[in-house]
Amino acid sequence: MEAIHFVDTTIRDGHQSLWAENMTTGMMLPIARNLDNAGFEGIELIAGSHLKKTVRELKEDPWERVRLMSKLITKTPLRVISGPVNSFEYNPPSMFSVFLERMAAYGIREARTSDEWNDYESWKFRAGVAHSLGLRVILNLIYSVSPKHTDEYFAERTRRAASLKPYRLCLKDPGGLLTPERMQSLVPVIFKNAGGIPVELHTHCTTGLGPLCCLEAMKLGIRSINTALPPLADDSSNPSLFNVAKNARALGYTTAIDEEILKPVSRHFTAIAKREGFTIGAPVEYDYAQYQHQVPGGMLSNLRHQLGKVGLEHKFPEALEETIRVRKEFGYPIMVTPLSQFVGSQAAINVIVGERYKEVTDQAIKFALGHAGAEGARDMDPDVKDKILDRPRAKEWAKWQPDDPTPDEMRCRLNAEGTSDEELLLRWIVGKEDIDAMRANPRPLEYLNSDQPLVNLLHELAKRTKHRQIHVRTAGFSVTLEKTGASAAIAHS
Repeated sequence: MEAIHFVDTTIRDGHQSLWAENMTTGMMLPIARNLDNAGFEGIELIAGSHLKKTVRELKEDPWERVRLMSKLITKTPLRVISGPVNSFEYNPPSMFSVFLERMAAYGIREARTSDEWNDYESWKFRAGVAHSLGLRVILNLIYSVSPKHTDEYFAERTRRAASLKPYRLCLKDPGGLLTPERMQSLVPVIFKNAGGIPVELHTHCTTGLGPLCCLEAMKLGIRSINTALPPLADDSSNPSLFNVAKNARALGYTTAIDEEILKPVSRHFTAIAKREGFTIGAPVEYDYAQYQHQVPGGMLSNLRHQLGKVGLEHKFPEALEETIRVRKEFGYPIMVTPLSQFVGSQAAINVIVGERYKEVTDQAIKFALGHAGAEGARDMDPDVKDKILDRPRAKEWAKWQPDDPTPDEMRCRLNAEGTSDEELLLRWIVGKEDIDAMRANPRPLEYLNSDQPLVNLLHELAKRTKHRQIHVRTAGFSVTLEKTGASAAIAHS
């Protein structure tokens, strides 16, 4: 039978879904060659959201990550996720172009391109930029469940996406909402309207059905599946490569992947997860409520946190119910960044305040004005729209008009004259202070392998507070850990 191929998501969507993007470059480098030699069709590496995280919290230069990984991964195309670069802000077209141009210059060869509304004009612009840079375009058809996301909707969007001549289409299911039954009705519609363009599947395991949907995809003719490696698979992440490959073979397919070379990758990340206290992905129970509120996995914890800050965590179930109502009133936006955050934040405020839409977020105002997409403003409940826009803050936002500054004009606005394009993008996304803080205290690129017994021993001994000095000696090697005030000094010979 035919071979099933795979795209790896471990070092992008895997840790974005389960480790809150806390995987450092040093954690990636030791296993890069294993990923490259395994036979993947592509390897996801980075998205716009990672730039903010790496600089602000990880104290790393994201451009160095792309440069170093592209030096090690030379056989397999590296992918960038090219939706909005700065998720919750207006994205000038010029800044998107600079972002993608720099990614291509650093060795990225493919761009998986999204628009949160599956909007043709947005696809056309983003795919056009990628094509002009010689990147292969994988165009996302984002799946959603609502009265308007019908077979006819997906047929029309598939035809429009295919007209842009992408390398591939991708049925993208960020909420893990697909079911095997829906796959049976939807995939033939997509193939019928794709004009012969290959289709790959990107789904999540949030409802527990991701692996089953992968099997159904194979039966229906999809030959490329996006998977992650344990411990960064399952839960709210993507299905496990090992599980999907095993089941593919049980169906009689061959699998174009070397699993043996990937087992050390799983061991490597499992050791890191245990050492750092990161989540180890596991299969989840089926949860029908996910189809009702459709809040993505990573946002569920944030919604609970918002309520907890004001002592209302017990109202979390009520907030999820309110999310269902708000999404309907907002015209059923696809629950994907940033639209899911707009809906979820307003739902939380409605619950916290105790009166619906008495207070609204700036994002809700911008949504009602069409700044987050014309479709949102068009399909919004008129009464809710009037309630949101009947306030002074809305009148301020109504005066705002998007513009298209050149990169040099952006440099002037950001006091970044004379800076490189890489620096300009970071100034726009995080600001100079965060960049300076990152450079003043950079994280070491090397991550000590926690599989090594001595590393584990020193890591555990360093946690002890009762002892001022710890000395370890082996043949030809000795190391001393000594407390000096609030820190510990290490000497070795």
